[in-house]
Amino acid sequence: MTIAENEKEIIEDFALFSDWEDKYEYIISLGRELPLISDQYKTEDHLVRGCQSRVWLHADKKGDNIVFTADSDAIITKGIIAMLIKVLSDQPAAEVAKNDLKFIDTIGLKEHLSPNRSNGLVSMIEKMKLYAHAFSSGI
Repeated sequence: MTIAENEKEIIEDFALFSDWEDKYEYIISLGRELPLISDQYKTEDHLVRGCQSRVWLHADKKGDNIVFTADSDAIITKGIIAMLIKVLSDQPAAEVAKNDLKFIDTIGLKEHLSPNRSNGLVSMIEKMKLYAHAFSSGI
């Protein structure tokens, strides 16, 4: 599936829920389903700076695609990074680097996060795009 198709799927999933309590439960369930990141990547080098909670993010190159793994010590944050991985992982690095992630605004996620979590979301996206830029430019 493409990034756009993955975004559409999340938008459709969110549309199934009428209130944000249910939407948060969905985000939490995504976090619970997130495959565990290898302990070797739970280091300072893999921490996402700007997050209130601890988020570890790692990327590998698989052909032209980028594959992300992550973990967090906070359940909502883990769900948020799981959502980002669901959309961006196993996609062409060049596509990840230039994508605007429209689904975030469409589902109203930023408006329903605390300012600290919203800043953390931006930091997670920035780190994912940094990895993508590096992989797409051959660094």
